[in-house]
Amino acid sequence: MPKNSKYNSKTPDENGFIKWDADEVEVWSALYKRQMSLLPHRACDEYFTGLDLLALSPDAIPQLTDIDEVLQQTTGWQTAAVPALISFAEFFELLASKRFPVATFIRSQDDFHYLQEPDIFHEVMGHCPLLTNPAFAAFTETYGKLGLQASKEERVFLARLYWFTVEFGLVRQHGKLRIVGGGILSSPKETRYSLESDVPVRQPMAVVDALRTPYRIDILQPLYYVLDDFSQLMDIANMDLMPLVREAQQLGLYQPLFPPKQQAS
Repeated sequence: MPKNSKYNSKTPDENGFIKWDADEVEVWSALYKRQMSLLPHRACDEYFTGLDLLALSPDAIPQLTDIDEVLQQTTGWQTAAVPALISFAEFFELLASKRFPVATFIRSQDDFHYLQEPDIFHEVMGHCPLLTNPAFAAFTETYGKLGLQASKEERVFLARLYWFTVEFGLVRQHGKLRIVGGGILSSPKETRYSLESDVPVRQPMAVVDALRTPYRIDILQPLYYVLDDFSQLMDIANMDLMPLVREAQQLGLYQPLFPPKQQAS
């Protein structure tokens, strides 16, 4: 998580309403149209079910109160408007209480193609549709509860499981690979790359393996874990995960499939 942000989140009014200006809506609209031209036949079925339920549109940045109404009806979740950056402790607390943090800012035109920190487009388009699904919602809640109780060292391992599922997970559907992770669903370049490039490794999801796999947030992923089917998320949520975390700690990390990040001089 970056230590600083150049963005300032908007504060909802007493009714939970956020006023977005025309330039911000224009960015949302362009991002929405770009992704919706790519995601059919690439995103998982559950994503489109959620997208229909949320009734997202290119014409306006959605109000979180409208998203909350749908999430409450489907899985009992809701959003939480947060600043651009929050602590890991607050992140886990929110997930454990079935509240998904949404930073209430949208990227500028300068950051249109890539933004390292999550904005409202990433959170709403990438994650909220799947939060209408019981398996995805249960997995995310379980992750929050485990992270809340875990040590600092254990949280680092748990973060890898979240990364390779909620953020950059794939699933096998209809005999093909489909996208689950919000980090892919909100990125045009990674949408194509994750499914169509012959560069990255793709291997079946195994929890201990995912816990042991290093990642970088600023590159196209060199490895993706593939769920057998979407219900595997519920299976993982029902596992006794902390013994697996301790097993991964004991075994140690796999060799990274990427070069070390260059330090600024």
